[in-house]
Amino acid sequence: MSVLDPTVPPADPAGEIDADERRRRRRTRFEKVGRWILPILTLALGLWLWDRIVVWNAIPHYILPGPGLVFQTLIADWPILFEALLVTLQITLMALAVAVLGGVGLAVLFSQSRWMEMSFYPYAVILQVTPIVAIAPLIFIYVESRLAGLLLCAWLVAFFPVLSNTTLGLNSADHNLRDLFRIYGATRWQKLRFLQLPSALPYFLGGLRIAGGLSLIGAVVAEYVAGTGGLKSGLAFRILEAGYRLNIPRMFAALILIAATGVVIFAGLSFLSHMLLRKWHESALKREA
Repeated sequence: MSVLDPTVPPADPAGEIDADERRRRRRTRFEKVGRWILPILTLALGLWLWDRIVVWNAIPHYILPGPGLVFQTLIADWPILFEALLVTLQITLMALAVAVLGGVGLAVLFSQSRWMEMSFYPYAVILQVTPIVAIAPLIFIYVESRLAGLLLCAWLVAFFPVLSNTTLGLNSADHNLRDLFRIYGATRWQKLRFLQLPSALPYFLGGLRIAGGLSLIGAVVAEYVAGTGGLKSGLAFRILEAGYRLNIPRMFAALILIAATGVVIFAGLSFLSHMLLRKWHESALKREA
């Protein structure tokens, strides 16, 4: 049959484009809804299975409490757990702030002096790969202040991701732009301010998201090692205390608070990253599918 056969209807490019556009819009709507609905459904299914396992097997609450009992304990023990949460959160945020200041400061120093990077970067790696559980007892022996010891332990865990990512970002500035800055006689400060720091911002924010969770982990591990009670006790000590008393529902409630705190920290830092990068960086720009 000839291509020009009048009995064959011509192709409709506009119709094909409209069909593709409709499919793209349906996919976009599904992704927007699924991003929230699917995790909620998964959580609901997990809680239902947890409750059914406890009921079907008649598991005592001092071995595995049901989700309803954990929620009731969370409400009943909220004054105690919330006070402990504030202590843990204070250590976490302070450690994260010190890690940012120290990590970014050292990364800038490393980017300006290759000799400094070769001299001190290996020791930062050693601190990172040494388990904090092994270092923490020594820290609490030599550091008299309990708060300073907790802060130092959490800082050691959160420090390296900020340092390594920021150093990588500062060293990843475009070489053509480096040559251009050198041709125009830019000073080190000008190259750092207008070229290296903007180039390193996405790397730094990626390291910051990692460090946020690690600072919480470091704070909890430090509280476990410290193991002292009182009014200034964090969630880790409350977990230990509940374990000694076989108050398993309170243990689960404290664990839920720790997990929720980690999610909130990560979400807040992710939002900060999006707001800083959304108008110019490829990772945050929205593209048409």
